[in-house]
Amino acid sequence: MVSSVPRARVRTFIKKRLPALRLDATTDMLIHLSCLLFLQRLATEARLKAVEDRCSVIKPAHIRAVAK
Repeated sequence: MVSSVPRARVRTFIKKRLPALRLDATTDMLIHLSCLLFLQRLATEARLKAVEDRCSVIKPAHIRAVAK
């Protein structure tokens, strides 16, 4: 499962939000990787919360509980 956001789309999003900011060529990849790491950690912690609640399915309540 290797899917990625197109680099041009990430660059466009950054330029739209912060037009005066000058970025290195690989900054968009670092932002994308940071988002992936955040989502992976959120999913892991939500899974642990679901196991703690003796539930086999991760529910939105589990995600909300660990996102605080």
